Amino acid sequence: MVPKTRDLELRLERTEQQLRLFQKISRFMVRDMSLREVLQGVVSLVVEFTQCDSCLVYLLDGEEMVLCASNTPHPSTIGKIRLRLAEGLTGWVARERRLLAISREAYKDVRFKSFSDLPEDSFEAFLSAPVIARNRVVGVINVQHRLPHQHTGSEMEVLTTVGEQIGCVLVLARMSRAALEAANHVELVLSAGPVEMKS
Repeated sequence: MVPKTRDLELRLERTEQQLRLFQKISRFMVRDMSLREVLQGVVSLVVEFTQCDSCLVYLLDGEEMVLCASNTPHPSTIGKIRLRLAEGLTGWVARERRLLAISREAYKDVRFKSFSDLPEDSFEAFLSAPVIARNRVVGVINVQHRLPHQHTGSEMEVLTTVGEQIGCVLVLARMSRAALEAANHVELVLSAGPVEMKS
């Protein structure tokens, strides 16, 4: 009974950590912050939750993915590192709209693309999820560990949800303060017409 109780306690603790992570990200979404500040805040929270060595956020710019946020100082690479949707593990995740988890030797994967400016290219474990906004892929979030790491279902679920939350942040960021204040929210809902509820 004792090991079972301890296992339940650990699972409950992890679930509470997940909830706190999502709550903190939700608070970023309602604050008056720049998009860059929100992305950096999200990256820091993901690093804290996953205990990873690197977290990178790429956003779509036309047909390319651009590095927009990182937990490690990459002043020379933010906004400069770009890859096409046909390139690298990140491009694959964006193109396929699928989570990707590699527990060791990610750099040996045939889809891998190396960047001399990124020390993360030598890291072993790689977990990546698409950033989704209004059912479209608009970016990718990557989590990497220096050493081999078996990703848990919880980590995969969290990264998928964080990708969806970042997508919502991007949609909100596109609205100017004036547009947000002037919006008639009832009209926005009602102008869309009646919603059919399926049983």
